[in-house]
Amino acid sequence: MTKAISELELESTAEITTGHRTALLAGFLGWMLDAFDFFLVVFCLTAIAREFHQTDRAIALSITLTLAFRPVGAFIFGALADKYGRRGPLMLALIFYSVIEVLSGLAPNYMTFLVLRALFGIGMGGEWGVGTSLAMEAAPAKSRGFLSGILQQGYPAGYLLAALCYIYVFPRFGWRPLFFLGGLPALLALFVRMRVTESDVWKKTRQDSWKDLIQVLAMHWKLFIYIALFMAGLQLTTHGTQDMYPTFLERYWHYGPTERAWITATSMAGALIGGIFFGMLSDRWGRRRMIIVAMCVAIGVIPLWAFSSSKVGLILGAVAMQFLIQGAMGVVPAHLSEISPNSVRGFLVGFGYQCGVLISSSVVYVEAILAVHISYAWAMAGTALISLLLAIIGTATGPERHGAAFKSYAK
Repeated sequence: MTKAISELELESTAEITTGHRTALLAGFLGWMLDAFDFFLVVFCLTAIAREFHQTDRAIALSITLTLAFRPVGAFIFGALADKYGRRGPLMLALIFYSVIEVLSGLAPNYMTFLVLRALFGIGMGGEWGVGTSLAMEAAPAKSRGFLSGILQQGYPAGYLLAALCYIYVFPRFGWRPLFFLGGLPALLALFVRMRVTESDVWKKTRQDSWKDLIQVLAMHWKLFIYIALFMAGLQLTTHGTQDMYPTFLERYWHYGPTERAWITATSMAGALIGGIFFGMLSDRWGRRRMIIVAMCVAIGVIPLWAFSSSKVGLILGAVAMQFLIQGAMGVVPAHLSEISPNSVRGFLVGFGYQCGVLISSSVVYVEAILAVHISYAWAMAGTALISLLLAIIGTATGPERHGAAFKSYAK
């Protein structure tokens, strides 16, 4: 249960050092470029559907497959990270999903595209848990929430980058060249290799064998189930409000590519601010409390976000919604890292997070189906309301180790 910072031993390092910054930068850029690659499908959904002679729902299935296969990557790369260290698996994940992204731009048909998007999910799932463990283990406890907010905002930053590239590249060259840009994360692996140091927490708490690692994981199965369910609620809110949003702007509001990309990009500005804002507040007021506050306020924003009668209202609703949703998500890296034991943090945080993604992965497909029978506005508003309520319940019933010192946390 929740404990005040004063009741916990804090890390002795109170200042942010060069080592902290490089680990945080690697995690941020890895997640940003990961999200950039993922959201290219979101922006190009209708164009891909036309080229492959498929429906919106069929291409939305590729997004669902990406989300569903993320736990596979978290399992593989997370286990490697806890056994062999954080840096090597992080570099491998970056290279893997970069190659798959480029191949996605070369897909000759719909079935090949689906397979490649499933494989991309493996790389995407592997990157988050490993990068988060590396960054949070290096972060000073007193600044962990603030740095967590910065780290997690790599996701909306990637969304923003995808929107800007879509605006300038898609009208001239179509959707395929955008995926070729997705090969850039491979270069980040060089930065990790040259500049990022291995986690000291991992070095001091690593397990000597796979048998020891499995035994520790077995001890914490209840925590794993909670993390998966907790993240399922939060991921329903993020993917339910983001992934079909450009399609909503096209089908419901009849906006063209440039206009919907600009509106989406503007909403991501709100997301970037929200993640850092709520992450910083969580250092003072607690992780769960700030997640719940953000989610509760987001419920009140739904009418403006989904049913606005003007373009100005629509933009304000989009900015406010992402400010709050990503505000809650900005607390997640710190929160999950704090409640997870040292020696299995790479696996437990990443795999639990991505299993939550798997549970929530059908939300995009469900919204596409509902939109056929009602409308995109009602489909998205309904799923947002249910998702937010589930997220609030899941957050309120879970544990918290606000400000915990990783070095004093048992294996």
